[in-house]
Amino acid sequence: MPVLYDIALPSSAPSTLKSLPILILNVHSTCNCRCVMCDIWKRTNSMEMRASDLARHRASMQSLGVQRVVLTGGEPLMHSDLDAFCSFFRELNVHLTLLSTGLLLLKRAAVVASLFDDVILSLDGPEQIHDQVRQVNGAFALIRKGVIAVRECNPRIKITCRTTVQKANFLHLRETVAAARVLGMDNISFLAADVSSAAFNREQGWPPERQDEIRLNSAELAALRAEIELLIRDYRADIQSGYIAENAAKLRRISERFNEYLNPEIQPQAPLCNAPWVSAVVDVDGAVRPCFFHPPIGNLNAGTLEDVLQGSAAQNFRKSLDVASNPVCKRCVCSLNYQPSEVDSAVHH
Repeated sequence: MPVLYDIALPSSAPSTLKSLPILILNVHSTCNCRCVMCDIWKRTNSMEMRASDLARHRASMQSLGVQRVVLTGGEPLMHSDLDAFCSFFRELNVHLTLLSTGLLLLKRAAVVASLFDDVILSLDGPEQIHDQVRQVNGAFALIRKGVIAVRECNPRIKITCRTTVQKANFLHLRETVAAARVLGMDNISFLAADVSSAAFNREQGWPPERQDEIRLNSAELAALRAEIELLIRDYRADIQSGYIAENAAKLRRISERFNEYLNPEIQPQAPLCNAPWVSAVVDVDGAVRPCFFHPPIGNLNAGTLEDVLQGSAAQNFRKSLDVASNPVCKRCVCSLNYQPSEVDSAVHH
């Protein structure tokens, strides 16, 4: 689930952080899904962040002005002591967001309802398609039961979903919006599948043949474009109301990401992004990244969060990063808006 923003940076972006509104923590290394577009579930070592590891970073989080903490993974609901982990942030009066597959939502409904301010679930299509993509029978039904159970405990909690568009579900975007309605979601967003980065347990990246299992060919791309236009036409009210997070231009941008792979002569366009200046991602082993897709700029095992983010490696990265020309940024699939006064709207998937 990455956090990126459509806000232009000044011509000379600062190397020192003024604040860190959003902190994303990969709290558990493994996952209970077997998604076709992700390799996290292939990890054999099970690790998790511990509540006791957080104490020495309390002052850093306060100094940096952390407003929202996003728990992701792997699957955060697999954490062995989620209550203690979240209580640390509750004491700091930090907004807590859960990114989840939803498979454990029913089992841990009371915990989720009491600990989190909002929940973002992965939804990959209508029921049959979702279960195929997740490679888990009954996954969609578990989400439905889980959402009901959480809302019974906390009717006011915001529950939204995100859909990663790829070969297995690109013909079902309208059905996916309808499925989100059936599940009682407050909002749905779409993004193109990432096939080129080293993120999500793909340290060496995917070879072309593996990428072809997820990205679209020419005929499929034409069909996706047609489906997007029908989505824009049939769900215009949902786009205008914000129930569908992306506007028409951003929905059309999804197909262009796939088009860039098919036509190497096309120069990929990076989204306007200030993620390294307003957020950070911490892996379960302590590695700190400026976003999901760039390499680590330090490790919490070697200092405090503030030490890492204000250290020379982090400052050099921010100082030298030109988002518009950086090859990682140019392939980025994310394009969510961020308003500094509205942290609640910043997180996607």
